[in-house]
Amino acid sequence: MSGGASVADRFAAIADIHGNRWALEAVLADIECRGIRTVVNLGDHLFGPLDPDGTAALLMRHQFVSIRGNQDRELLEPGCTQPVTPDQAAWLAAMPPQAELPGMLLFHGTPRSDAEYLTETVGAGGVCLATDQEIRSGLGEEDLPGLLLCGHTHIPRVVRTGAQLIVNPGSVGLQAYADDQPWAHVMETGSPHARYAIVERSETGWNVEQLQLRYDWDAASRQAKANGRDDWVWRLTTGRAR
Repeated sequence: MSGGASVADRFAAIADIHGNRWALEAVLADIECRGIRTVVNLGDHLFGPLDPDGTAALLMRHQFVSIRGNQDRELLEPGCTQPVTPDQAAWLAAMPPQAELPGMLLFHGTPRSDAEYLTETVGAGGVCLATDQEIRSGLGEEDLPGLLLCGHTHIPRVVRTGAQLIVNPGSVGLQAYADDQPWAHVMETGSPHARYAIVERSETGWNVEQLQLRYDWDAASRQAKANGRDDWVWRLTTGRAR
């Protein structure tokens, strides 16, 4: 499998691996079994208490079309408590924050920020699907291609707004988390399965298949526990934030 200079009419989209090598191995094996040769990777590769070194080694061998997520950026900032090797730092630093390919744009959060949600709105009452107006505001005023691929929220989504189809493949490696910005909220899929998407061009437009895969989440959770992260143990084995 490879990234390639362009994206084929049928490809896989992955995002938000967060150092979960076990989930990544299962996803890549499934992609290969389906005969898909092209993968795009939407960011947040290594951050977390699992196996960042093994994840990096696997991804660096494949050389997918990859963009940098907000927590990839944070790994490169002074004072980050999770170290990366010089090779990993150079690999992450070389990634662009977004990539434009024929007919599509890849970004992590929104086109203007890797730390904003695009298809979800967070308020005092929790998280909900963003309105069409809110999504359009997040996309900005620029002329955008018809297919937009993003990650960041860890929630699989296919949303149509105007001329754009927005696809979030969900998270490969972490199915739930809690955050306190801009309001306290949780993101959770409700099951521990690894997520990714297959996107295929047809005569009438893009078709999207969202997939959920079993993997050895017990092994991943044991690693989280060994590293003192009981919160990740729960999230990895339940798909719930708390």
